[in-house]
Amino acid sequence: MTGDGTRCVHGGHGGGVVGDPLHPGPVLSATFHLGGPDDPPAADFYGRAGNPTWRALEDAIGELDGGECVLFASGMAAIAAVLRLAGRDGALVLPSDGYYLARSLAHGELAPLGVEVREVPTVGEWPAGVLDGAALVLLETPSNPGLDVADIAAVAAAAHAAGALLAVDNTTATPLGQQPLALGADLAVASDTKALAGHGDVVLGHISVRNPALAQRLREARARGGAVPGPMEAWLAHRGLGTLDLRLARQAANAAAVATAIASHPVVSDVRWPGLPHDPAHAVAARQMRRWNGVLRFTLPCETAVGQFLAASRLVASATSFGGLRSSADRRERWGDDVAPGLVRFSAGCEDEQDLVADVLAALDAVGA
Repeated sequence: MTGDGTRCVHGGHGGGVVGDPLHPGPVLSATFHLGGPDDPPAADFYGRAGNPTWRALEDAIGELDGGECVLFASGMAAIAAVLRLAGRDGALVLPSDGYYLARSLAHGELAPLGVEVREVPTVGEWPAGVLDGAALVLLETPSNPGLDVADIAAVAAAAHAAGALLAVDNTTATPLGQQPLALGADLAVASDTKALAGHGDVVLGHISVRNPALAQRLREARARGGAVPGPMEAWLAHRGLGTLDLRLARQAANAAAVATAIASHPVVSDVRWPGLPHDPAHAVAARQMRRWNGVLRFTLPCETAVGQFLAASRLVASATSFGGLRSSADRRERWGDDVAPGLVRFSAGCEDEQDLVADVLAALDAVGA
């Protein structure tokens, strides 16, 4: 088995022949030659059904995930396709403390169609019978923004015993950090807008599965619903994927350094990063995660304190995504998460460790000054 860096750099590119570009560009076409009326259908015939640029990236991500990958126009388009698998055949179980738009979609669009929506915490005891009659369970681990970690293998066993599929939102961990399919999940879903593409210039998502029939079902749903990625976006994400191994290593090192440095700062409380040995999630995370990532969280005294911190920092951008080259921070209550007003989700970027730590500490010193 080749290493993470080799798979990131070479995945989806193929061998090529003499004269082919080493870095082929995106196929920017909505239509393709059909041939004669009796010719068999080609792999590509219309831009909503398929594109060679999609398939190259799908091959690369699928190899990392350990399954068959289906690209979508955004992470939410991918989540929507997953949640709709529940249909009206059973209940949908999803995290009460995960990404807020997944809950919003379930309650706002699926529940009115007759889908029963049940919420459970990422960690802790689930209500008795919550899996009875369930068709689909969605986990998000590490959770966003709380960074709690669920035992994927244990939940997979429980879901399958109840006759339900298990989907795992793997956005925070990335395919290098965690492989839900190998741990028993039926679907791994992610927003590739984040660390996988990694440069803040793409909106994209994907679902990976091991069941070919399920992959085909997802492709048909994508074509019917029109949630298709643009070829330029797929090409940019594929280019970004080449450095995921390098970026993830730097981001994880920076996250560890920041989390350690701020833990004793007087204005900071409740620092969470699964890579910290004393973190409540560490034991489970260490069992099932291959590598750490760059997302941590901490809490400042109030909303005003977060504003002071961001205003004082030279290196940390105020932005609502994560996983990019530049460090960023986001006050999560502003989006509707049920968290303290001063909770900050911090995405460690690829700056030099000493520069980033010094900047964060100086910005924290300015809080309340």
